[in-house]
Amino acid sequence: MVMKKFINDPANLTAELLAGLEITSGDIISLEAGDLEERKLVCRKEKKSEDKVAIVTLGGAGHEPALSGFVGKGMLDVSVVGDIFAAPGPMEVVEGLKMVNRPAGTLLVTLNHAGDVLSSDMAQQMAADFGLENIVNINTHEDIAPGADAPIEDRRGLVGCVPLIKVAGAAAERGWNLDEVVRVANKFNDNMATLAVALKGATHPSNGMVISELGDDEMEIGMGQHGEAGTGRGKMLSADETVAKMLTSLVAAVKAEKGDKVLLLVNGSGATTMMEMLIVANSAKKFLDAQGIELAVCKAGEMLTVQETAGFQFLLAKVDDEILDLWNDPCCTPAWSW
Repeated sequence: MVMKKFINDPANLTAELLAGLEITSGDIISLEAGDLEERKLVCRKEKKSEDKVAIVTLGGAGHEPALSGFVGKGMLDVSVVGDIFAAPGPMEVVEGLKMVNRPAGTLLVTLNHAGDVLSSDMAQQMAADFGLENIVNINTHEDIAPGADAPIEDRRGLVGCVPLIKVAGAAAERGWNLDEVVRVANKFNDNMATLAVALKGATHPSNGMVISELGDDEMEIGMGQHGEAGTGRGKMLSADETVAKMLTSLVAAVKAEKGDKVLLLVNGSGATTMMEMLIVANSAKKFLDAQGIELAVCKAGEMLTVQETAGFQFLLAKVDDEILDLWNDPCCTPAWSW
């Protein structure tokens, strides 16, 4: 697979994409360095009052719009950015936490990937040395490719971090205290599941390395966002067939039953057309209707991508009126605004 991307020096990928984010969304976000040499802290420009809980996350670049595209009113206060597909270091996370240190406290959202978890854990251990207190971490681990009952440490964090941040961010924006923000974030975390399908792999933008390859007539359900193996390759299926296979597993994972309400995200992986995502959303609605499950929220588009990977992630969450009220609260970020 030959890499074809509109880039300059691969060494400058992260700096240039963040500069572009600031140019295109400078009314919503600002790039800050804190005490770091590089500006790798994407911060909310209109600061939240210090009597409200701050929301911070961390992760490598290359998955845009995640995670920094969700910084702004009603969602994240700070996104700590690592290099392409690489976690930021613990000192960078500490700098992000310093930017929002406040009596109301901070919720740190960490996707379950080894580098992210290591940096998050180390930053929390170092926090007291910098006078940082009242920090609570939540790890997202909703990928069910290893099995819905697999140990939490074996389940990756995928696009589920985004709606969790939306719900927690709304609670924080309302002025809920840290315990309440953590409670509602945990409720969402405990009732969501994600499953991905890939049709075509991608190349690493820093070095051109092939992340994964699939045959022209193949698809793989369960592939991770860095090309990690899924539940096995198979022949191409139709949209209806693919959706039925994936949603059967997801509905079981969140224990959704007739009469329940669910939220569904169709997250394009990078090279999937909106046409395909909308067809998939229609297939999902038909499947859920047949089960007597109410599709209360459905959103399709690119939220957490993997370069030019073709495919999508399904995020399914069982929701109640409290979660839906928070979901519907206003937000204003580069990626989502309502």
